[in-house]
Amino acid sequence: MATDQLGLGVLMALAAVTGLIATVDGPACSLLGNDLVHAEDVPSAIGVGSLVHNAGRLAGAALAGVTVGFLGTAAAYAANGLSFLFVASVIPFLRPVHKVVRRAGNDMRNADHADRADDDMTVRQGIAYFMRRPRLVALAGITGLSAVFGRNYGLTLAVLVTGPLAGGAGAFGTVSTVLAVGGIIGAVLGARLRKPSVRLVGTLAAAGALLQAVAGFSPSLAVLLVLVLPMAVVESVSDTAGTTVLQTDPPAHMRGRVLGVWGTIRTVWSLAGPPALGLLMELAGARGALVAGGLIIAGAVGAGFVLRDRRSAPAVVLRTEEGVAAAQPRLGTAA
Repeated sequence: MATDQLGLGVLMALAAVTGLIATVDGPACSLLGNDLVHAEDVPSAIGVGSLVHNAGRLAGAALAGVTVGFLGTAAAYAANGLSFLFVASVIPFLRPVHKVVRRAGNDMRNADHADRADDDMTVRQGIAYFMRRPRLVALAGITGLSAVFGRNYGLTLAVLVTGPLAGGAGAFGTVSTVLAVGGIIGAVLGARLRKPSVRLVGTLAAAGALLQAVAGFSPSLAVLLVLVLPMAVVESVSDTAGTTVLQTDPPAHMRGRVLGVWGTIRTVWSLAGPPALGLLMELAGARGALVAGGLIIAGAVGAGFVLRDRRSAPAVVLRTEEGVAAAQPRLGTAA
């Protein structure tokens, strides 16, 4: 950029390299975070990470604006690149709370057969493990729907603010700031969760989706800001709870594979989301996309809860009837 050589091809190549690095970096950072805290503190650590991320969005946007204004866009990119060196310099000083002992060679003879099978799992078998876990599949479905129809606010809210609400870049910047503040509050609340469930994640995602649908009807920027704050809070708590489930549900030796599978699925969402949402906005406009997307998420989550309850109800009745039938002979004998 500083040499005026940046074109569309170069930009796309840089984006591809950045995405490839993020695919590896995401699971690795998550696993590193788990090693730095005790198992019971993982939810709090995830909440703190979300808090830092959202606070960084606020501070980073402000610093970027100052840097671009005084030094230019190229200087902002250079400063961003240098910031990663500070992060990398901290890694050698990190100390895990527990050491991961890897068995090899003759030590494997004393390992359990199931552990050996798990240690030798291939990527394909890792995917099979993921698919055999209904909790993880349900979490993927909830998060995927939310990512496609509910979290692309850079598209939906930007068009709503600059279009029907007749605002400008400054107005959308205000909306983005409120979103970040809500994310910080939600991260603090989410850090207090110890053992969140997928049902909680789905309930919060549906609540945020309904708030999004209501936000689509906002007659003014002020009303939109009032709705955006609780929407961001609820969605941030949902994200923190979902990440906690993802990182604590698999056993330690499977966590890396599960996070790798999750990263692949998330890449699919990232590719499919913007085109699908763009088509929806062309057909229904920004307001219609927000309303329809929110209703799709809430409806899908509600339908999933109903189906799960119906599938589990007959089993409960059967066990109850068996218990009664088994108890009757004992009662007769005692009499």
